[in-house]
Amino acid sequence: MTREEIEEFITQFPIYQYAFTEPSELEFNERVRAICKKECPRYGNSWSCPPAVGKVDACRDACMEFPELLFFSSVTEVGDISNMDETLKTKADHEKMTGIIEGNLRDAGLTVYTLSSDSCSICDKCAFPKALCRHPEEMHPCIESHGIVVANLVEKLHMDYYLGEHLLLWFSMIFYKNT
Repeated sequence: MTREEIEEFITQFPIYQYAFTEPSELEFNERVRAICKKECPRYGNSWSCPPAVGKVDACRDACMEFPELLFFSSVTEVGDISNMDETLKTKADHEKMTGIIEGNLRDAGLTVYTLSSDSCSICDKCAFPKALCRHPEEMHPCIESHGIVVANLVEKLHMDYYLGEHLLLWFSMIFYKNT
């Protein structure tokens, strides 16, 4: 599947911005994990978050196994961007779109690895650490769980990162290669 074919497929979705790049353009930094550990209640409680996703070096290695990367965002309107309950409710549409795009690439014969803006919330309560993930093919680890500095990639690719107090951007990364 070519970039042009991928581009033709994704234009049917409400993607705000997208870019094709290489994983070598990503910056990985352990400090991103420090923010996860201090600020996110899912840290240590989800297969899509640290420490379950592995160390940053292992995450980097997993990403570098792929020569291509599709990075995209969607935008949604919220009353107050600092209201976490409200903002998290808007994630479902972005995750659904990410899953459909991922499925299309897989169906076209590509091997994919997908990361998204927030940790997985498919299950009401994650099986971690007592049992294996119930939905490993649908679960998307959080981009930040891998230590990826999203703001730097957004800047490199001339994309938007902040649109004001009432518009929220969700990001996804789909790494891919021919099988």
